[in-house]
Amino acid sequence: MATPNEKLAASLAVLQALQRRGRVFRSNEISRVHRERLVKNGFLLEVAKGWLISSSPGTAKGDSTPWFASFWEFCAQYCDDRFGAEWHLSPEQSLLLHAENTIIPAQLVVYSPKGTNNTIKLLFDTSIYGLKQRMPAKADLVEREGLRLFSPAAALIRVPEAFFARNPVETQIVLSHVKDASVVLNLLLEEGRSVVAGRLAGAFRRIGRDDVADEIVSTMKSVGYVIRESDPFAPEQTFGALVIAALPIVGRIHALWEATRGVVVDTFPKSPGLPKKPGDYLRFVDDIYASDAYHSLSIEGYNVTPDLIERVRSGVWNPNDNAADAESKNALAARGYWQAFQLVKKSVAEVIGGKEPGALIRSAHREWYRELFQPFVMAGIVPATALAGYRRQPVYLRGSRYVPPRAETVSDAMSALFDLLEHEPEPSVRAVLGHWLFGYIHPYPDGNGRMARFVMNVALASGGYPWTIIRVEDRDEYLNALDSASIDLNIAPFAAYVAERVRWSMRQSEKVGKRVTRNAEL
Repeated sequence: MATPNEKLAASLAVLQALQRRGRVFRSNEISRVHRERLVKNGFLLEVAKGWLISSSPGTAKGDSTPWFASFWEFCAQYCDDRFGAEWHLSPEQSLLLHAENTIIPAQLVVYSPKGTNNTIKLLFDTSIYGLKQRMPAKADLVEREGLRLFSPAAALIRVPEAFFARNPVETQIVLSHVKDASVVLNLLLEEGRSVVAGRLAGAFRRIGRDDVADEIVSTMKSVGYVIRESDPFAPEQTFGALVIAALPIVGRIHALWEATRGVVVDTFPKSPGLPKKPGDYLRFVDDIYASDAYHSLSIEGYNVTPDLIERVRSGVWNPNDNAADAESKNALAARGYWQAFQLVKKSVAEVIGGKEPGALIRSAHREWYRELFQPFVMAGIVPATALAGYRRQPVYLRGSRYVPPRAETVSDAMSALFDLLEHEPEPSVRAVLGHWLFGYIHPYPDGNGRMARFVMNVALASGGYPWTIIRVEDRDEYLNALDSASIDLNIAPFAAYVAERVRWSMRQSEKVGKRVTRNAEL
């Protein structure tokens, strides 16, 4: 008779065969015995009646990560199963995806002639609503990763006017990606959309594309339509100039920066300017290292202690002679942080010496990352290939509906971020938006939070702000503020939190400076 372990192994072999094609399965693809055993042991998770997704036994109850990692794959398979080839996403969701908005929607609206205007409830307060609609022309649809979407032009024609004001970043990105007026004019003329033509003309004009707006209006009028141009965006919404037909992810990073930088400028304390005594500034960085390492590593879930940090700093940590040191991930993380910190401190010294921070961060960040994970590579925990460039797979953030950009867009997104850092005149904006957008892009499989805080502190140095610690006791506030920025495009909570921590650090730096001055006088 087979042992429990042997039975589980047999079930896992069945699951392994299914996983060769993905993470989502119909219940009838696996026998009841195997299904129940795998669900009980945490390898499968029930999503809805008749549907399962891969999970992990280590996933805590209430952790949304397995579901959000499978969400789009599930939606594509579910719709194929229910509607056949006759379905596509709503124009709103299509436009969001074309603009590289990767947030998991609370409700996904699917159009299909077979729709019944009903909702299927899914995990973590998500759902699919099947709306009964006729299929559009094939030319109006595109497919991406199993999802049927309206083309960008068809989505622009069909989204309601309120969408523009609710989603100005996404709309601007798609408008900027339109190469010339003919892309939308074909549909406007074909469908006789005179009201929409006036709206799109106003939208193009608002983002600085008068040539497209003029051609839409003149062409529609030339065939007898009455066009009343209107601006669908809210009056207070501001737009920077985006590169015409730039990749959507590049437009997205630029648009996010432009839409949020003003809030940071209004929130932050005035820049002290580059320090007159660079030695004192760098001594403060040295003094704060132990506290910074403790908080930064603890935020990421490592169990580090002041004693471990001191052993690493003093060189007592010895993985060659001490098996416990070699096997401890906490020790490896602490060692990597120490190594990376030395390079970041060197970058800070160059910045307060007058070197341009954006260009420096662009050139130095890969070296910081290599030092951060070099101990893990040497211990055989992380493959050496992890140190070569950016991630090549999707990543998901525990407990968040925000999903970082697709792996194939990461390099372009990072290049756009560095361009913005180089051209930004305000140190506070470099620090806050540099931190947020580094984490937003999530260019690495791991270590993005630590790297984002390094970026923040090098950028802070460019304005003479002292090294600033994000405290582990503020972890929930900190992560919620980042979520608010990434999901709701509300940078205010994060800017306010960082500004408060910078003010605290400025006060501490002043105290240290006064103490050093008194000692020198004595």
